[in-house]
Parts: sequence; structure tokens; C-alpha cells
Amino acid sequence: MDLTPKVKFLGMTFDVTLMIGSVVSALIVMLIVFLLSRRLSVRPSGRQNVMEYIIDFISGITGMMLEKKESARYLSFALSTFLFILVANMLGVIVMITAQAHGPIPSLGITAADLKMTDTVSWFKSPTSDINVTVAMAGAIFLYSHFAGIAKSPLGYLQHYVKPYWWMLPIHIIDEVSKPATHALRLWANIFAGEVLILILREGMFYLTGVPLFAWMGFSLFVGCIQAYIFTVLAMVYIAQKVGEV
Repeated sequence: MDLTPKVKFLGMTFDVTLMIGSVVSALIVMLIVFLLSRRLSVRPSGRQNVMEYIIDFISGITGMMLEKKESARYLSFALSTFLFILVANMLGVIVMITAQAHGPIPSLGITAADLKMTDTVSWFKSPTSDINVTVAMAGAIFLYSHFAGIAKSPLGYLQHYVKPYWWMLPIHIIDEVSKPATHALRLWANIFAGEVLILILREGMFYLTGVPLFAWMGFSLFVGCIQAYIFTVLAMVYIAQKVGEV
């Protein structure tokens, strides 16, 4: 595995590679939305058609889970989630930036002991290929869904845990705790495995691994799209279970 540069701030350690990837992903999403939503007209064409198609696609996801009025409240959330994960998934397939470390770099947490294993430092990869990112995103969605449920109907939220029978309370609690874990692991495992195989094929002899490499990169792009869709759908399912009837 490549080394990842890390910095310490206020007693906490931050992965520089993930920070770069996350910021770049967010900026790309902002740029895409900005370019596709400029100069709107009553008769859409070109870029506006693309933006409206994306919004209709996301509206279909939220509309499957919630009533029309309720689903409109979560449209921007679902749109932002989908686009960020989609872009983040694609980055590691399209761009991987590494560099050679010729000596220890204490400020980035790279020691002489680390360089004995490998001198390759990773500077850019898909943020979603790191379990810390996917756990943070799934955890945030988990907390928000519960807060949204409590805010809408505290009594209804509590009653959910004892339906249809009171003795099912432990089962409901186990189910709730497992949701963010499976939500995060599903996305992470697919993206991480795809990038590992790309790295392995990239290091091989090109006349032997060239065709499999490009084939796998194409498949990884497809998987990235599917995983962005699945993550967004599950996020809306979890929210809908707390604020409305699915």
C-alpha cells in the first residue's frame, strides 16, 4: 500500500490525501451545478436540459420514499449527496497521483520505518475509498434521520420501536445500529476494491495488463455510478422511515 501524508492539528491527525480529494470533489460538484444552471430559460436546451434531467432523476428517488410535499424538502439533500459521491467515486478511477519520497518527512508523518516498506506517497485518490469518509457520511445521515423523526413526531418516533409488539424493542435497536455500518461498508468496499485492482494492474507489464486495466476502469466507472445511486436511495429510505410512510 502507498503511504498517505498526515498532519496533526489540535491533537488530531488528518489524512492530507482525503482532505485534498474531498475538497476537489466538492469543488467539482459546485462547478458542475453552476455551469449547468446558468442562464435558465422557459424553453430549456443544452446544459439546462442536463440539469433538469438530473433533478428529475433525483426527484424520482425522493418521490419513491415520501409524499410529494415531503419529498421536495429533501431534494437538495439527495442531489448534493448523489453528485458528491458520484464525483468522488470517479476521481480515483480517472486520476491517481503518487510521488516518490526520498527521505523521511516528519511534518507529514512519513518516517524512516515507513520508507522501508515503500517510498511511494499517495496524494490523490477517491475519498470514498477510505472507510473513515464513508462512515462519517453514513453516520451523519443516521443522526439526521433520527433528529428529523423526533422533530416531526416525538411520540410516533418512540412508538416505532415497540411496534407491532413491545418485546421487539431490542430487535429494532439492533436494526438501527446496523444501518450506518452496512450503509458505509457497502460503498467503501466496492470503491476500495476497485482502486486496489487498478493499482495492481497498473504495476504489471502493459502488454499483459493493458486491456484488463482499461476494461476494469470502465467497469469501475459503472460501479461508481451504481454505488452513488444505492447510497442515495438508502439515505432517503432511512430518512423516510423516520419522517413518513415508505
